[in-house]
Amino acid sequence: MTPSRPRIVCFGECMLELSRRSDGTPRLAFGGDTLNTALYLARLGDDVAYATALGVDPWSDELRAAWAEEGLDNGLVLTDPDRVPGLYAIRTDDGGERTFTYWREHSAARNFFRLDGAANAVAAMRKADLFYLSGVTLSLFDDADRAVIRRIARAVRQGGGRVAFDPNYRPRNWPSPTAARQAILAFAPLVDIALPTFEDERALMGDCSPSDTAARWRRAGAAVVAVKQGPDGALIAVDEGQSQVPTRASRPIDTTGAGDSFNAGFLGSWLDGASAMDAAKAGHRLAGVVIGQRGAIVPRTLMPCGQVDYGA
Repeated sequence: MTPSRPRIVCFGECMLELSRRSDGTPRLAFGGDTLNTALYLARLGDDVAYATALGVDPWSDELRAAWAEEGLDNGLVLTDPDRVPGLYAIRTDDGGERTFTYWREHSAARNFFRLDGAANAVAAMRKADLFYLSGVTLSLFDDADRAVIRRIARAVRQGGGRVAFDPNYRPRNWPSPTAARQAILAFAPLVDIALPTFEDERALMGDCSPSDTAARWRRAGAAVVAVKQGPDGALIAVDEGQSQVPTRASRPIDTTGAGDSFNAGFLGSWLDGASAMDAAKAGHRLAGVVIGQRGAIVPRTLMPCGQVDYGA
């Protein structure tokens, strides 16, 4: 009998995504850091539920339908009768770097813990084999709600599961850098797999090098750390030490979703039993596809399959 896949629960917010096609015409899609990772994990064949909240509007209905078609379990998607999804707009420069404008202050996801069904959703999240969230997830909630999230993470670990976390620092999501540092540092001791981006960690924590970032997360208790460095690859830190894994990605068209897709490739490969080094190669491979297209979610037909030779 084929063993069952580990149960992954990703928690956060999905928003409507407004961008432009290559010809300049508007394009409406959807995205959000943890949703992007969840969707790519589902495409890779993992058993993934997405925990969030949506409204009763047509856009929310379309999101639910799209996620179900992608293979995501919508059983932890709660309904807020009075709110709608957030919205963000993307602009990209000639180098593929993006800037965002958000309309999300009253999104349904921010009300998750006060909605009908929240207690049952929390109970299900506590049983995950892998619980994945981000600093953006933490920024959606107040201190009391973040305490609930920490209790979920503790329960996952007590049940033999693991917690994966991408700090994903976005200054505009927080009232101050101090508030962000406090929330992330409070959560850090619960993290088994840390997936930080060096640029973010330098801005928020004052790290001088990727090695500093990796060492700090290891001291906090993470067994596996993958420090993302954009075109410079990723620095992997495990018990055996630190190692650099380069990327062969070509010049980006749009870096939206780059880190999220790396996380999916990394986690999916790691859950399959790969070493952290090989998991990073899988993360680079998927991210390389994503940054070659516009928007956070690339067409399914472009998803990589099989193995790739990364050389020595």
